[in-house]
Amino acid sequence: MTTVNYTPDPSKKTQLTEEQEAKLANLSDEDIDYSDIPALEDDFWNNAKFITPDLTQPVTLRVKQSVLQYFQANNKKGYQSRMNAVLESYVLAQKNLEQNKQNS
Repeated sequence: MTTVNYTPDPSKKTQLTEEQEAKLANLSDEDIDYSDIPALEDDFWNNAKFITPDLTQPVTLRVKQSVLQYFQANNKKGYQSRMNAVLESYVLAQKNLEQNKQNS
C-alpha cells in the first residue's frame, strides 16, 4: 500500500460555489454540527499565556541576490514573510541558547 501525503497550498484556496456560499450564509449557529470536535477538558486554559503579537516594521535590508532568489523561487508572493520566519526562528534559537547558558 502506498501512502500519499498532501499539503494544501494556502495560496490556492478552494472556491465555494454560489450555492455553497448561500447555504453557509443562511446557516444558524444551532445548525452547526460540533459532534466531531472533542470537548475541551476543564484545565485546557490553565497553562495558556496571553501573547501580544509582534508588529512588523518596514525596513530596508540588503541581502545577497542568491538569498533573495531562493526565497522568491517557489512563489514570489510571501517571500518576505518566509524570510521573516527564518530570522525569527534564528532569534528564538539564540534566546534559548542564552537562557540555557544562564541556567547552567
